[in-house]
Amino acid sequence: MSRRKFLKQSSCLTFGILTYPAFSSAFSFDSMKDVVVGHKSHKYKVNMDWGNLNPLKTPVKDCHEIVQDSKGRIVLLTNHTKNNIIIYDKSGKLLETWGTNYPGAHGLTLLKENGEDFLLITDYERHQIIKTTIDGKVIFELNYPSDTGKYNNKEEFKPTETTVLENGDFYVADGYGNQYITHYNHKGELLNIFGGRGTENGQFLNAHGICYDNRDKNNPCLLITAREMNILKRFSLDGTYLSSIKVPGALICRPVIHNNDIYFAVLKSKNSPNSDSGFLLIMNKNNEVVSCPGATAPSYNNDQLEELYQTIRLFKHPHDVCIDEDDNVYVAQWNSGQTYPIKLVRV
Repeated sequence: MSRRKFLKQSSCLTFGILTYPAFSSAFSFDSMKDVVVGHKSHKYKVNMDWGNLNPLKTPVKDCHEIVQDSKGRIVLLTNHTKNNIIIYDKSGKLLETWGTNYPGAHGLTLLKENGEDFLLITDYERHQIIKTTIDGKVIFELNYPSDTGKYNNKEEFKPTETTVLENGDFYVADGYGNQYITHYNHKGELLNIFGGRGTENGQFLNAHGICYDNRDKNNPCLLITAREMNILKRFSLDGTYLSSIKVPGALICRPVIHNNDIYFAVLKSKNSPNSDSGFLLIMNKNNEVVSCPGATAPSYNNDQLEELYQTIRLFKHPHDVCIDEDDNVYVAQWNSGQTYPIKLVRV
């Protein structure tokens, strides 16, 4: 047996007490209260009770994405059409809900215009991007980009994510469709299209998430996940491919930038025998993986990241993260038995 395989098996055995087959939103895991996950400077105490609600009154289905608005409230997107949007305060108290028309609600991005908060929602069942006020009033709806020649019909367009620039321009990732990235101005007028399905540098297999990266003010770029390829790709704002960052074993969802770090929910471990084998992944300002809450500690060999895998059965298909001003992380999960978000408190 190789040393790495031995360590992998040893890790799983060490944390075997945490291998629950599923989580109930109504159940509080007392044994989780003192569990700390993560590595080095990014460690967190698990809070399984945060945000749990009465599922008969405020149900969730797939909790796809989660953001924080200008008031510090936590805004959750679910594809349950009784309440697509659920808004909490930071303590997990329910403040309000809205939305009954988004059966394929998947992507959620906060944007600000003249001091006012708005949301961009991608709905892959409606094949649309919808801009709303923070309380749900629809500003506009965008259909598939038919005039580009890249789509034969709306069914080929299944957008999963958006990101917004300072000037109001936004980009849409068609992660479940034909894999193109479309660039619009703040009015929703098409400016550019690039990418597409394939394995070349400028193409994608599951362009699931997209993020505007302006950490280097002189060289802003786009970060786009090729989830099935276990790769994060960098593009210029005009759609020119720049470079790739490999994350072996990690099916990464949307990149979320907080301060100088990039946070990801990892849907699952590529080679794990169980499909709900997800974890979180954090990169530093140099795009190096420094912590993987719920997974093996990141390790580099000759500058190559070794394959990552789940070691603790804490997360079940984590799909997005939100980081607040105290560096706490809120985790939304897909296909997790209709569970509410998990909060990780920075320690």
